[in-house]
Amino acid sequence: MGEEVGVQTFSRQDRARYRDKVRRCLDVFAEMLRESRFDIDRPMTGLEIELNLLDDDSMPAMRNADVLRAIADPAFQTELGQFNIEINVTPRHLAGTGTVEFEQHLRDTLNAADQRARTVGAHLVMIGILPTVLPEHLTAAALSANPRYALLNEQIFAARGEDLRIAINGVERLAVTADTITPEAACTSTQFHVQVGPDQFADYWNAAQAIAGVQVALGANSPLFFGRELWRETRIPLFQQATDTRAEEIKTQGVRPRVWFGERWITSVFDLFEENVRYFPALLPVCEEEDPAATLAAGGVPALSELRLHNGTVYRWNRPVYDVFRGRPHLRVENRVLPAGPTVLDTVANGAFYFGLIRALAEADRPLWSQMSFSAAEENFNTCARHGIDAHVFWPGLGYLPVTELVLRRLLPLAQYGLDRWGLDPDERDRLLGIIEQRCLTGRNGATWQIATLHRLESTDRLDRPTALREVVRHYVDLMHTNHPVHEWPIP
Repeated sequence: MGEEVGVQTFSRQDRARYRDKVRRCLDVFAEMLRESRFDIDRPMTGLEIELNLLDDDSMPAMRNADVLRAIADPAFQTELGQFNIEINVTPRHLAGTGTVEFEQHLRDTLNAADQRARTVGAHLVMIGILPTVLPEHLTAAALSANPRYALLNEQIFAARGEDLRIAINGVERLAVTADTITPEAACTSTQFHVQVGPDQFADYWNAAQAIAGVQVALGANSPLFFGRELWRETRIPLFQQATDTRAEEIKTQGVRPRVWFGERWITSVFDLFEENVRYFPALLPVCEEEDPAATLAAGGVPALSELRLHNGTVYRWNRPVYDVFRGRPHLRVENRVLPAGPTVLDTVANGAFYFGLIRALAEADRPLWSQMSFSAAEENFNTCARHGIDAHVFWPGLGYLPVTELVLRRLLPLAQYGLDRWGLDPDERDRLLGIIEQRCLTGRNGATWQIATLHRLESTDRLDRPTALREVVRHYVDLMHTNHPVHEWPIP
């Protein structure tokens, strides 16, 4: 999202040239798959977290440029809104104490960054949607300075031809319109990456799709937006609507949304890239000079820049990634379903559960997706976003049951097996999966804590909604810094 794109306008010729270049990239990618030209030695795992910036009153701080200058660390970069930044964590092997290294590095880096951010009047917070964000914070003036964001905004609204309508019916209801894509900036996520070989990719992606709903239920942390209590993971419908390039008439014709769960299980990574090219017009038709076919024929590794840029504007909840590192191409599944937070420890526990579970499912003798319709996986995803840890889901052989029961009975043992396959230290495995188990037993995650705290402040302390929301954020930030898992957080 944050890749630099210069200020420019696009002609019809630009779009035609880009379409041709993307298709040539796709042909080269197919040839690379046939020749197995990918790095599959000792696969890595990775992590990205999007963060919100707060001022001293627990309101959004539009200072990401100042904060990034103060932090002065290339691991941090801009995101869509001026109250957002993102950290990219160095990839690691899980074997041994890989998760300990993730946790310690992330805690040290975020603590140092927060101290530097305070010198320019800002604080970092990991949360799916900042409860105090208001319509006046999400205007064109809130876009980050990177020209890519202004271009995306311009192209999405040119495709739509009308303002965005955001309508979310949850515990309370919200219906607003927006003339920019900045409502998307309210959605901050955690992204997990798993490097896989071409032959394994379909199994890992299918597994990630099958468990996406369960992940959202356990990790929900976005129940509030514009002062309303909506879905337990409101990030899901908000992100879908805030980046929708389709006018109402186009939706009724069955045109796919750019924020997309998908519509089928796949048999190859090529399926996803080919769908992206076939279904979605370019938003940023920027062409590079490289001829990918010539580069490949000369024994080099093509960047496939146009294909990668196009892929970056199709927001699948589990996205395929082609990348080149140290001259070697590789493939990754980018898991995008979880919100940020609440703590570093919760984040690493979510990662352990995900990494272990998808490995166990991807290596199973009988694939889960041969027993479960794709539409059932999508229904689970939406149900879990709406109801969070209280959701009921469908699972093959078990029917409909509480998601917490599914995790305790079936999925935690699978995640344990998968982490053993990764070679994670058993004590570390048990420590992290124990956090997931306690979340299920207590029924408390970030979303339930936020709502319980809000209700307590409104009913017991008789605070009005805006004051109560600021207090929710203040208590949240204090508890986030303790790094105690959210199931242990007290209700103030």
